Amino acid sequence: MAERPDDELLNRVMWKIPNALALVGSRTGDERNGMTTSWVTQLSMEPVLIGVGVDNSAVTHRLITAGGSFTVNLWSAEETKVFVKFSKPAVYDAEAGTLNGRPVRDGATGAPVFTEAIAFLDCAVRATHDLGTHTLFVGEVVDAGITDDEARAAAMSDTRMKYGGVKRHG
Repeated sequence: MAERPDDELLNRVMWKIPNALALVGSRTGDERNGMTTSWVTQLSMEPVLIGVGVDNSAVTHRLITAGGSFTVNLWSAEETKVFVKFSKPAVYDAEAGTLNGRPVRDGATGAPVFTEAIAFLDCAVRATHDLGTHTLFVGEVVDAGITDDEARAAAMSDTRMKYGGVKRHG
């Protein structure tokens, strides 16, 4: 069996994979969160299934597991600063209806939908797969919407952010 490439090379190659950037909304009970992700993809056309990879130690992992749903919220490539605000657990303000100051509403599943997103998918979890450091949540789309059909959705390449490859220690 061939030896695995060194970590630095593997990271550089993995970071070249084109990835969309999105905010994943999650909820259980009164607890809500928004999390930046670049690990999201369509998995099936019938039914329409979306896969989201979530770190096993993330608040979002716990909320999706308990709540059974998630939203995928796409943002304009022109407005990528929002993703920095959601790299740590979000603060929900029930009175204002915001996560980290960004307005949200409850989606059909109860998970938060960001009203400023250019498009969203609301997904009910149909399967989970533990894949090591992350879990793949497979959600069936139960609702969707577009608020700006002309905007190009943000991608990792629109930012200086990097995620993936080999887990960095230290």
